[in-house]
Amino acid sequence: MTPTSIELSLIDRWQHGFPLVDKPFEVVARAAALEERETIDVFRRCQARDLISRVGAVVRPNTVGASTLAALQVPPDRLEEVARIVSRQPFVTHNYEREHDLNLWFVVAGGDTDAIATTIRAIENQAGLTAVVLPMVRAYHLGLGFPLGAACAQKGRTVRPIEAYTPDPRDRNILAAIENGLPLVEHPYRAVADRLALDQAEVIARLEHLIEAGVVTRFGCVVRHDKLGFRSNAMAVWEIPDESVEEVAATFARHPGVTLCYQRPRRLPLWPYNLFCMVHARSRHDAHAVIDELNLLADTGLRRQAVLFSRRCFKQRGAVFSSRSGAN
Repeated sequence: MTPTSIELSLIDRWQHGFPLVDKPFEVVARAAALEERETIDVFRRCQARDLISRVGAVVRPNTVGASTLAALQVPPDRLEEVARIVSRQPFVTHNYEREHDLNLWFVVAGGDTDAIATTIRAIENQAGLTAVVLPMVRAYHLGLGFPLGAACAQKGRTVRPIEAYTPDPRDRNILAAIENGLPLVEHPYRAVADRLALDQAEVIARLEHLIEAGVVTRFGCVVRHDKLGFRSNAMAVWEIPDESVEEVAATFARHPGVTLCYQRPRRLPLWPYNLFCMVHARSRHDAHAVIDELNLLADTGLRRQAVLFSRRCFKQRGAVFSSRSGAN
């Protein structure tokens, strides 16, 4: 079913900057000339139809908790079996088949570094395969908003440095309470506060602090990009000399077609690439057009590179901050 104009408008406008007030949906409704109850129903419908996964926080990797990208080279006849093994792990948030010899790519996020290492060992032991582990070295763009209209097109083109941030035990509890999204009710922050035996003002203040500090990079609608027409998910990777990474990444990160840009380590001989861009486009042709532009702008056309399109998504969810299962 095609999203309605109201659904698209609300999703687009509120991918960033969702109100941190007592009655946020009242603010959202007023801006859209809707009633509060009607607006809540639209968001519930968007979530039920899988247009959005949640309304909540996108957390910068390795700030509260830990994360890494990893990949497996899986025999084709075992791919679905191994994908199930990977997806069963509670801290696995994303699990994709991609077009490459390393054909199963997954993200482990949440907990701490010990939990991440334990998860990867469990996968390796159960699958009988060795993972290529690629932790983030540096992030250059972490916006991951999709420009459905004009509202998000140019937001978040660079990664703000982490400001003075002192971890607070309330932060992990709050992020755990909303890891599947804010409750879609009139007073969502009050509902979270009641669950945690906190004051609503504390919950809002801690979220404001996490955003201001750059720990939460975006607070709003997290879209299911494939359901909104962005069906070509390409991970473009380059082998860039270490001394040139900063300059090339800055060029890549400015391009509006790039949804993520980051540096990760090489793992020779199987994986020589160290600069990654995610390009979510409406077609392969559009994705390749973005990558061609990147090569032209950064003069990287002759550098060793690869484009890994996703074939199947086995799991996709936000980072897990609670100890319960993250199965989705």
